[in-house]
Amino acid sequence: MYQEVSMQWSNRIRRLAITLVASAAIGTQGASAGSSNNIVLVPPAGLPELARKAGEAMFLREAHDGRTVLYIEQDQGTALAILDVTDPRHVKSDGSVRLDVPGIFDFISDLGSRAALIRFRQGQGSAVLDFHNDKRPSLKIIQGIPVQGSLVRLGNDGFTVTSPVEATPALSDSFVDTSVIDIANLPDRVRVFDVKRVREEITNEETGTTFLLADDGLYLVRRPSVERDKESRELAARDAG
Repeated sequence: MYQEVSMQWSNRIRRLAITLVASAAIGTQGASAGSSNNIVLVPPAGLPELARKAGEAMFLREAHDGRTVLYIEQDQGTALAILDVTDPRHVKSDGSVRLDVPGIFDFISDLGSRAALIRFRQGQGSAVLDFHNDKRPSLKIIQGIPVQGSLVRLGNDGFTVTSPVEATPALSDSFVDTSVIDIANLPDRVRVFDVKRVREEITNEETGTTFLLADDGLYLVRRPSVERDKESRELAARDAG
């Protein structure tokens, strides 16, 4: 009797062990496929064909219609793959565009909702990617922007880039050179204004005005669209009162 009971328990333990080994094997396959209860890893094979190529850099932004779009720089900077990643469960291809560029570039910053600043490697300059058409972004090469420097956005209207002036024994104060880049009229044109030897910079967020104090006097960087918005808010407040 004791031997019979022992054999029954032995058979049960053996079946349980086989079940556990099988479950572990299934779990391992699932992990290698990229899924678990809390994490899902989707390999390139599970994404559109455009995502199955090597890339140089990426840029994520919200399109004008509310979609989330991922741009991937490919083919040494000459191609920009476009993926709609609004729903991560159903990533869609939005095609690709060819770019006439001098080489590989890096995405530096978004410039509001309509553009992004890129900078070419090996000191080959900068450019603006114009996103007025989300599916057909175009490139605007900008001459005169410092390759390195601190960038400050001016909303959708442009940005400034400041670079330090090399110190000399004759100079007791510190100075920067400031480039003001106007992209308000993209895609028609990009304008660049240079202000040399700036001592101080202050911005009034209410009017969008930036004040640059330079050796030869005060410069104002105005943003009429922000000024109009301020006037509209004040007018609405007076009417409500």
